[in-house]
Amino acid sequence: MTKPKGFEKPAGVRDYLPHAVAKLRQIERSVLNCMELWGYRQIMTPSMEYYDTVGVASSTSDQKLFKLLNNRGTTLVLRSDMTAPIARVVSSLLKDEPLPLRLSYHANVFRAIEEEAGREAEFFQTGVELVGDDSPEADAEVVALAIASLQAAGVTSFKMAMGHVGFLNGLFEEVIPDQLEAQQELKERLLKRDFVGYRNIVARIQPEEEAHQKLEAILRLRGGKEICEHATQLSSNPLAVESITHLCRVWEVLEAYGVSEHVLIDLTMIGDFTYYTGMTFEGYTEEFGFPVCSGGRYDNLLQQFGRAVPATGFALKTNRILDGVAGSRSQPSLPVLIRYEAGRRKEAFAEAIALRKDGQMAVTELLTDDGGSQSNEDGRYSSVLDFLEGGN
Repeated sequence: MTKPKGFEKPAGVRDYLPHAVAKLRQIERSVLNCMELWGYRQIMTPSMEYYDTVGVASSTSDQKLFKLLNNRGTTLVLRSDMTAPIARVVSSLLKDEPLPLRLSYHANVFRAIEEEAGREAEFFQTGVELVGDDSPEADAEVVALAIASLQAAGVTSFKMAMGHVGFLNGLFEEVIPDQLEAQQELKERLLKRDFVGYRNIVARIQPEEEAHQKLEAILRLRGGKEICEHATQLSSNPLAVESITHLCRVWEVLEAYGVSEHVLIDLTMIGDFTYYTGMTFEGYTEEFGFPVCSGGRYDNLLQQFGRAVPATGFALKTNRILDGVAGSRSQPSLPVLIRYEAGRRKEAFAEAIALRKDGQMAVTELLTDDGGSQSNEDGRYSSVLDFLEGGN
C-alpha cells in the first residue's frame, strides 16, 4: 500500500471551500429556523457512540459502520445517523419530559462505503424526530414539515412518495404466507427499486393465479388518493387494511395542510423494512434520481433503550441539496478593507468595530514603510478606507 501524498484525503470525504460553507450554513439556518417555528428544539449528540448501544440500534448495516477502539479496548462507532443517538437521549436524559417530544438537529454522519464515484463516507443531515405520538396526525406533521423544510432550503420542484411497511407485510402474509424467504427477497427488490428482479422472483415461486395477480398489482399502486381504494380492494388481510387506513388518514391530514399536491402514494416504497414499522416516505427532485429527503415511523427503536414509545421523523440529505438543488454559486458578501498607518491604528480599529456592529464585514491592514499593501484590483473588497497620518 502506497503512502498517501500530502494533499490527498480518504475516499468519500471532501473539503468545503468558503463559498460552499456559506451556502451550507444558509441552508442549515433556514431549515432549522423552519423547524423551530413548528415547535422543534435543536439537539446535539456526540460524534462517537458505543457500538453495543447506538451502533447496534442503528438502521445502518454493520459493514457500513466506522468502528474504533478507545484506550480501554471498548468498541466505539462514529454515528451513522442521528435517530439512534436521539433515541438514547430521549430514553435517558429526557425521560422525565412530557410527551410528545419534538426535536431537531443538523449534524455530520459517517458511513463506510465502497470506493466508488459519488458516494460519501461523511455527509450532513438536517432533520427532526417526533416522539410519543403514533397518530396519523403525527405522521402527517412530519411529512408536511419535510415539505416546508425542502422549500426553506431552496428546493422548488419535488415530490414526496409515501408508502407503508405494514401493507406489504399484510399482503405477503395473505398471498404467500409460508414463504418467508421469498417475502424477504421481494422486499429487497422493492427497496432497490428493482422491479424486473421482483417479477423474476414472482415467476420463480409460481404462486397461484390470484396470488400472482395481487403480487403484480402491487407494482401499479402508485398515484393519488385513489390508491387508497385500490389497495383496500387488493387485500383483506387485517394488517394490510389497518395500514392502508392509517395511510389514507395521513393523506386527509396532508390535504388539510394544503400540501397534498406535493405527495403521491407509492406502496412499492417501503424504506428500510428492517427499521421502519409503519408509514415511510422519500422526497425526490427533478434534478436527481435519488432522494433528498427520507423518513418514516420507527416505533420499535426506543424499546432497545428501555423506553417503549412510538416515534416518527425524517432527515434532509443536506449535501445533495447543497450540490445540486440550491443552484449555482451565490455572490458572497464582500468586506470593507481598512488600511491604516501606525499613528491612526486606534481610529481604524474603531471604524472596523462600528462596521461590524452594523453587520458589515471589515478587514484591517497596517500600511508599512515599504509601501506593500493590499488593493482592490481583484474585487475582493466592497470598498477601501485609508487612515493615513496627516490625512483623512
